[in-house]
Amino acid sequence: MDADGKRVELTLRGLALGCLITVVFTAANVYLGLRVGLTFASSIPAAVISMVVLRGLKTSTIWENNIVQTVASAAGTLSSIIFVLPGLVMVGWWTGFPFWTSFSICVIGGVLGVMYTIPLRRALVTTSDLPYPEGRAAAEVLKVGSGSRGSGGGAEAKAGLNAVILGSIGSALVAAAAGMRVVAGEIGFWFRPTPTTATGVAGGLQLALIGAGHLMGVAVGVAMLVGSIIAWGVAVPIMTHLHPVAGPAAEVAQSAWAPNVRFIGAGAIGAAAIWTLAKLAAPVWVGLMGAMRASDLRAHGQGQALPRTERDIPIWIVGAVILASLVPLAVLLYDFLAAGPLEQVIFPLIAGGVLYVVLAGFLVAAVCGYMAGLIGSSNSPVSGLAILSVLGASLLLVALAANTVGPTGHAALVAYALFVTAVLLNVATIANDNLQDLKTGQLVDATPWKQQAALVVGVVAGACVIPPILDVLNKAFGFAGAANLNTISDQPLAAPQAVLISTLAKGVIQGDLPWRFIGVGIGLGVVLVIVDELLRRTKTYSLPPLGVGIAIYLPPAVTLPVVLGAFVGWLYDRKVAKGPHGPAAQRLGVLLASGFIVGESLFNVALAGLIVASNNPSPIAVAPAEFPEQTMWLGAAAVAVLVWALYAWGEMTAKKLPLDEG
Repeated sequence: MDADGKRVELTLRGLALGCLITVVFTAANVYLGLRVGLTFASSIPAAVISMVVLRGLKTSTIWENNIVQTVASAAGTLSSIIFVLPGLVMVGWWTGFPFWTSFSICVIGGVLGVMYTIPLRRALVTTSDLPYPEGRAAAEVLKVGSGSRGSGGGAEAKAGLNAVILGSIGSALVAAAAGMRVVAGEIGFWFRPTPTTATGVAGGLQLALIGAGHLMGVAVGVAMLVGSIIAWGVAVPIMTHLHPVAGPAAEVAQSAWAPNVRFIGAGAIGAAAIWTLAKLAAPVWVGLMGAMRASDLRAHGQGQALPRTERDIPIWIVGAVILASLVPLAVLLYDFLAAGPLEQVIFPLIAGGVLYVVLAGFLVAAVCGYMAGLIGSSNSPVSGLAILSVLGASLLLVALAANTVGPTGHAALVAYALFVTAVLLNVATIANDNLQDLKTGQLVDATPWKQQAALVVGVVAGACVIPPILDVLNKAFGFAGAANLNTISDQPLAAPQAVLISTLAKGVIQGDLPWRFIGVGIGLGVVLVIVDELLRRTKTYSLPPLGVGIAIYLPPAVTLPVVLGAFVGWLYDRKVAKGPHGPAAQRLGVLLASGFIVGESLFNVALAGLIVASNNPSPIAVAPAEFPEQTMWLGAAAVAVLVWALYAWGEMTAKKLPLDEG
């Protein structure tokens, strides 16, 4: 509450600040994603910035700061449209990014993503035991920022704020050292077990990933370790043996993994996702019935009887918005197809596209929300969902129109598949983001409908920025592999996910996609589901199949630090639990892990801006790109010592706290 005892939550100044942060972070994310294939989550940096900006206002509250981060979180997720939309330029269908068309794709998909997750909230947030690492981290940041405000903050709140600050500084220093090339950003050990095979292990020196691993827990960490072993201990050696190639072990192993083994991971994710959806059917139905009951209470003037934390946007409004969104969606698809080579089958294609977005959209919203809860928004393999989405869209179009339009219409079908997938991807990414935000809101006692409304505002703000940024970058740099590349720079942006997804659409429609790898992944996913269900009967163990599939799909440099973080957090919690200050020490450990995510996220924001300003992908580098092996391992050792020191500080600090605060 503010000084007058009023609950300050959804405010115009909060929405305005959130929109301003969204604009800046969206621009940074679009460029960074096209340059290096990665985007950063913006909710935690936004929460930190919000607390700094609003701290001087007596009426600001933790809930208003939560609204700011909810609005701004759209920047980290809506910008994932870059995984698909540049493909329309790459295949030669577009020469630029028409504003209203691109804006409409983002807004329609984003609004549907928000609406689809509202009936999922009770199943995936309120009654779920999913860890939501970034949602928890954002909540802890908001709590310690609020708890330490003024002189009335408790000793643990102040220690918690120090933990976030120290974790942030340590994480930012490691990221800066990697950016300067003082230490290697990634270390790897690649080798040939036999003359015809190659494999290896690699890990990024990123404390944000270690923090995410701590927050998501050891069960997910074990699942990702199993996935890494399957990918790099089994699949990659087999692939390199079946197709022996001369060259460095690292190059040979990674070329076998991408895309062949990665397709196995995508197939496993698909199978695990279908099983996840089946398991979610009952709780989602219960949640939907709860939303209907809440709507009925409101209709009879008993809305105040609902707990504030259970007040979503009324379900009838949700349904009306979804139905209303289908009209501009149909118009958007009609505008794309009219006066083109697919005009003769325009109405079946529009009907198929709308139905696909409606049905598949709800499915990917549920799966993406589940994955966000499992491993966090930043690590959630959205591009894996984009792969499955473009495969589904392409297969649908082949069934609807391939025989009618013939080979001459293949290029148009590829473009239309990418167009429909772009809308669907926005549904998935915003669903991913909204449930993470709602978990943060649950932990800070926020009002769900206010967050849901705020995210719609963030979607519109981000959608205003994406088309002009994409257009400017296309004219300045262009995209690798694009037709008729005519740009200012002779160094086009790599846009790796867009290249892969465009290739997949072509492969399905032209009939030359290697389905065998996806099929192997589906079979593996079925086995993993069975194993997990058997383990869960013990009431002690589990092996989340999505975690295994994700580890096969993600690069090893991402997976290994997450696994290490999960085990580091588990060992730390076990060690400190033995003392009387154990609970306080465990809470400080969570805040240190949250700080790891905060520091690296803020640094990446600044670095992205510097990259754009300097037109240099490595603007702070002071050393060559190549590192001697000894230097690489010294850097890893230094990072390990830093992590150990920070956790040791957390344990010692907890011991100094009064027991009644622990």
